[in-house]
Amino acid sequence: MSDPRTALIMPPLIDERTRLLFVGINPGLRSAEVAAPFAHRSNRFWKALHAAGILDRVVDAYDGLTPDDREHILAREVGVSTLVQRATRAADELAPEELVAAVDDLRILVAEYDLSVVAMLGIGAYRTGFGRRKARQGVQEESLGGAELRVLPNPSGLNAGSTLADLATAFREAAVAAGILDGEGGGR
Repeated sequence: MSDPRTALIMPPLIDERTRLLFVGINPGLRSAEVAAPFAHRSNRFWKALHAAGILDRVVDAYDGLTPDDREHILAREVGVSTLVQRATRAADELAPEELVAAVDDLRILVAEYDLSVVAMLGIGAYRTGFGRRKARQGVQEESLGGAELRVLPNPSGLNAGSTLADLATAFREAAVAAGILDGEGGGR
């Protein structure tokens, strides 16, 4: 197995159906090992997507995503990527310059798709990468490739500042804004 900290970890999970793109900070070591986003069991990303009503079930990415998992996610018009590709144990191991440089790659990715909403997961990475030191969570004044840009809480188990309910609410609001859920708790 190659060193997961130095290789291009995983391509974004995105296709022409994607309307809402969730962007994590960078892959954790487990995600790099199995080439699947949010693979560590302490990460609440997949539970929050389910609790928000975006997915019909909780995806277990610990051993990677199955083809059925990938289709389940993409069929709901959701995509997943990371800002920085380098895997680390914790996002605070990234240098500020890495976050700044990665924004251009994200802009290129977003420009390839007709996205409605891009949801950055983590205010600190957003502030550093985009040079918005006073930014707050929620909808941003700037767009990204024509898509509404939102900053949502980081679902990492290391982020004790947000509960699963907080994450589910923020994810649901992004899905409603993207038009993949209605405001009443169901699909379109």
